Amino acid sequence: MHTSAAGNDTIRKDWDTYFMDIAYMVSTRSRCPRRHVGAVLVQGKKLLGTAYNGAPMGVHDCLEAGCMIAEEIEVKVVEGIEQVIRKQRCIRTIHAEQNLLLFTDRANREGSTVYVTDQPCWTCANMLANSGVAEVVYHRAYPKDSEKVYALMEQKGIVFRQIGTYFAPEQARMDVIS
Repeated sequence: MHTSAAGNDTIRKDWDTYFMDIAYMVSTRSRCPRRHVGAVLVQGKKLLGTAYNGAPMGVHDCLEAGCMIAEEIEVKVVEGIEQVIRKQRCIRTIHAEQNLLLFTDRANREGSTVYVTDQPCWTCANMLANSGVAEVVYHRAYPKDSEKVYALMEQKGIVFRQIGTYFAPEQARMDVIS
């Protein structure tokens, strides 16, 4: 809560909510029917860049040409038992985190924070780990890669946290297909 010069109490969003709201609004630019993801780069309290998931510029997107689904198979050992995990991913789109890294400068990323609507996948986590960012803040969990991503972020010393009690702006919500 912030008190104005006149002494009136006004409600003011905290910085996490403010920047996550922006990430969600950026996600509305996505034309992916499976998942809208937005990401923003912040240094201090300064917004340095925004990005969303989508096809490369000048190329048909998923709404125009359909999703390009690739299936990955991962073998995971749980309590001594091998489990086969199948993951379906659309490979037509560049992820929001990847676009953010493509369109921002390394110097601006050093020590900065990335706010992203969804927990990064393994590939995006690898890229973020090498990008110079100090913190990644996300809202929606992505359990398919969660354990590996948490371990990577911990090893790299990158603060990695989920905002649990956050509600996306109504105009930015969409139903997510896993």
